[in-house]
Amino acid sequence: MVSHKEFETAGKAPGLQIWRVENMDLKPVPKNLYGNFYTGDAYLLLYTTTAPSYYIHMWMGNECSQDESGAAAIFATQLDDFLGGGPVQFREVQNNESLTFLGYFKSGIKYKQGGVASGFHHVLTNDVDVKRLLHIKGRRAIRATEVEMSWSSFNKGDCFIVDLGKEIYQWCGSDCNRFERLKASQLAIDIRDNERNGRAKLIMVEDGAEPDALTKVLGPKSSITPATPDNEEVETSNKKKAALYMISDASGSMKTSVVAQTSPFKQEMLSLDECYILDNGVDKNVFVWKGPNANTSERKAAMKAAEQFIKEKNYSSKTQIQVLPAGGETTLFKQFFSNWKDKDQTTGPTKAYTIGKIAHVEQIPFDASSLHNNKAMAAQHNMVDDGSGKVQIWRVEGGDRVPVDPSTYGQFFGGDCYLILYSYKQGSREQHIIYTWQGLKSTQDELAASAFLTVQLDDSMGGAPVQVRVTQGQEPPHLMSLFKGKPMIIHSGGTSRKDGQTKTGSMRLFHIRQSSSRATRTVEVEPSASNLNTNDVFVLKSPDCVFVWKGAGASEEEMVAAKYVVSVLGRQSTDVVEGKEPAGFWSALGGKKEYQTSPTLQKMVKPPRLFGCSNKTGRLVVEEVPGDFTQSDLATDDVMLLDTWDQIFLWIGKEANEVEKRESPKIAKDYVDSDPSGRHGLPITTIKQGAEPPTFTGWFQAWDPNMWDTDPLERIRARF
Repeated sequence: MVSHKEFETAGKAPGLQIWRVENMDLKPVPKNLYGNFYTGDAYLLLYTTTAPSYYIHMWMGNECSQDESGAAAIFATQLDDFLGGGPVQFREVQNNESLTFLGYFKSGIKYKQGGVASGFHHVLTNDVDVKRLLHIKGRRAIRATEVEMSWSSFNKGDCFIVDLGKEIYQWCGSDCNRFERLKASQLAIDIRDNERNGRAKLIMVEDGAEPDALTKVLGPKSSITPATPDNEEVETSNKKKAALYMISDASGSMKTSVVAQTSPFKQEMLSLDECYILDNGVDKNVFVWKGPNANTSERKAAMKAAEQFIKEKNYSSKTQIQVLPAGGETTLFKQFFSNWKDKDQTTGPTKAYTIGKIAHVEQIPFDASSLHNNKAMAAQHNMVDDGSGKVQIWRVEGGDRVPVDPSTYGQFFGGDCYLILYSYKQGSREQHIIYTWQGLKSTQDELAASAFLTVQLDDSMGGAPVQVRVTQGQEPPHLMSLFKGKPMIIHSGGTSRKDGQTKTGSMRLFHIRQSSSRATRTVEVEPSASNLNTNDVFVLKSPDCVFVWKGAGASEEEMVAAKYVVSVLGRQSTDVVEGKEPAGFWSALGGKKEYQTSPTLQKMVKPPRLFGCSNKTGRLVVEEVPGDFTQSDLATDDVMLLDTWDQIFLWIGKEANEVEKRESPKIAKDYVDSDPSGRHGLPITTIKQGAEPPTFTGWFQAWDPNMWDTDPLERIRARF
C-alpha cells in the first residue's frame, strides 16, 4: 500500500481537509483559506464524518493541466486505499461541483485566477495589498469568480465584490434582488473574517452611488451592461431517466453490458460480486457502484472506468463522477431505485456505518404524549397536535360540499372526494387545517371541484388555514388521528355516479394495516387471495359469513381494528390464522394464490431535501440547497419545496412573485410524478411564511419563529 506523509493526519478527526497538488506533490491549504480555489490547479479534499465515514473529492480548475489532474486522481486512489476502500469518491469540475461538495462551503466558493505554475500560493499574510474583483452568482450554491478589474465586467443583475485588502466593497446591481444581496454579504463577511482575520472594513455600495475609492481603481464609470438571464439550463431536478450497466474486467479492456435500459431500478439488480455504472449522463452525473466482493483490481479501477465511459458516450467533460462502495450510497444515487432499503445503516457484521452527517436522519419513534415538546417527532410523523380539536367533514357531490353524518366520520368512499376542516388551539390562537381527501377512483370533475371548494372554504376563513392535499392511502398520521382511535375505513365505489351510490359487491375483502405512527387504516381491495399480506389482518365478507384472517406478522391493534370493521359490517365473525385456513376461506376468495410473505416491508428513511423555486432569471428553475439546510436557507422571495420522502411541503415566501406562487404547485406535482424512484400521490402541503406548523418547522434545527420579524438584510448589514 502506498502511503503519503500527508495521509498520516487524514481522517483522524471529523471535518474537512484540503490539499493542493503542487509539483506532483500534496501540500495542505491553510484552514482559513478553505473555499478558495485557483482555477489553474487541482485539489484533493477529504471530509470525515463522526461515524466515521469518508468522502474524497478531487477538484479540477478550468485551466488545470493534464499532469496535475492526473496526479490528483492518483492521490485520490491512494487515499481511498489508505482508508480501506470505504470512502465515497467524487470527481469535481469547476462550476459544476456536486451538492455534497458545495455543502462544505455554505458561505460560498471563491475561484481565483492563476495557480502554482504561475507562482500563486495559498499564503496567509497580513500584507493587505490585494486588488481583485469577484463576480457573485447563485442563490443556493454561491460562487464568486475572479474577473478582470474593469467596469466592463459588471452587470446590473448581480452583486460584485471589489476587494482592496483593507476595504472590501460589495457593489449591488440595480436589478439585483434581496436574497442575492444577502448571500453576497455573507461571502464578503467570510473574506473579512477568515482571509483578513477580521482586519478589513466592509462597505455597501449601490449602483450609481460609487465612492471615489472605487473610481480610483476602476477608472471613470462606463455604462453598465443590463442583467443577463442565465442561459445555462440549471435544471437540477435530476429527473431524467438513467441506465444501468455492469462492468466486466475493468482492469483489462473494460466492457460494459446493459442491465436495465431505464430507471427506476430494483436494488436486487446489483450483485455483490460486480461493479456497475449508473448512467445519468443527460444530467451530467455518472455513478460507479463497487460490490463488496468484486475483485480488487476492478474496485481500484472504478474511477478510470467512469472516465473512459464518459469519453465513449461523448458526454460533457464537466460530468460529475461519484464512486460508491456498497453501504455508502448517496441520496442522488438511491433516488434511481424504487425499493432501496438501507440495511439498518450498517455494513457488515462489525462496524456501524452511517452515511454522512446529513444522510442519517435519526428516526424518532412515535409517542403522542410528548407531541407538544418534541418538534422533530412532530415533523417526522407530521402531527400538529393529538387530534382532539374540532372536526367537520363534507363530501363533494355534484360540485357542492355536502355535510357527512358525524356517526360515519372515518368512513370514506374511494370513488369520492372530501373536505375535512380541523380546528385547534395553538396558544391562544385558533388554527385551522383543511385536508382535501381525494379517492383513487374519483373523477376529474370531482378532483377539480374539490380543489375549487377548498379555495372557497379557505377564502371564507380569511386565507389563514394550512391546506393539505391528500391522496387515498397516503394520509398523514395527523389526519388518521382525527377519528378518535377508530381505524379509517375506505369502501370501494362512490356516490357521484349516474345512478347514485354504487352497490356493494356480494364478496368483500378489507385490508387492515397499522402505520409507523400507530394509525390503522382499512381499505377495501379486490377479493382475491393474491392481495393477502403476511404482515397484516384482513376481513373477508361473503353472503353467508365473515372471516377475520390474521397474518403471522400482524399486530394486536390490527386485530382490534378488524373487530371494529366487523361491527360496521354488522355481522358475527370467525377467526382464521395464517397457515391454518379452512377450505371455505379459500373458496370464498376464488382459490389459493401466491401473496406477499416478505417480512422486510419496513419504513425506508431518506434524508429530507430542500429546493428553491425561483424565476429571478426569467424562467422558473428549481435548485437544491447544498449541505445541511437551515431556516435561513428559506428565501423569503421564493417558493421553497421541502421533500421529507413521504410528503412534500411548499413554503411560500412573503415576497415570492405571482409566477412562482402560481407555478409552484405544478412544480411540486411534476417533482413527484417524475421521481426516479417511482413515488407518486404524495400529500403536498402548502404553507405560508410566518404560519408554519410544527410538522414543517421540526425538520429545521432550532427553528426561530421570530427570525423574520427583523429584515434579514438589515441583520446581516449590522455585521458590516
